[in-house]
Amino acid sequence: MNFIFDYFPDLNKLQKKQLESLFLLYKEWNEQINVISRKDMDYFYLRHVLHSLSIAKFLTIKSGSKIMDVGTGGGFPGIPLAILFPEVDFHLVDSIGKKIKVINSVKDTLELNNVNTYHQRMEDLDLMVDFVVCRAVAPMETLMHWSVDKVSKNHKQAIKNGFLCLKGGDLTEELSAFNNAEVIDLSEYFNEPFFETKKLVYCPVN
Repeated sequence: MNFIFDYFPDLNKLQKKQLESLFLLYKEWNEQINVISRKDMDYFYLRHVLHSLSIAKFLTIKSGSKIMDVGTGGGFPGIPLAILFPEVDFHLVDSIGKKIKVINSVKDTLELNNVNTYHQRMEDLDLMVDFVVCRAVAPMETLMHWSVDKVSKNHKQAIKNGFLCLKGGDLTEELSAFNNAEVIDLSEYFNEPFFETKKLVYCPVN
């Protein structure tokens, strides 16, 4: 996982230790609950951790911000981002209880006090945040329907509040109704072939 330290050279000792601990924690849980595909565990730091951290290459999230990870699954991108931004509050939401159980175990072991978890449907959550983040959970139109009312209009970042979604493939049709969406090729940030088809979609909320 040294390539992560190369891409993020300012990590402190605690952050490095927390990131290094992730693999064994998820490996243990994966033997009980299929949180991550067995095949993907061989590429855990590339396909899950570094992929999640690509959001931090696009935006340095200010201290005191609130970020909601919709359909977080095993905790991606929320957990790696919470390690990178310890002064930011992360709210990880998933409707599958066993996945929230895994995240709670990981956050307790790593003492990630900035991580909050919710085992409920997105629509039922009473929470206002600066950004919604996610990884290939649903089309942008569905994500907006679920959670656009949870995004604060009080903009305090370098960019307007909104959605930061990790996606892949041809997004032309999916984003045709979103004229203000910005698509960033992750190959701009990372050299590994895995990222050649991966994208970050930023969709501001006015």
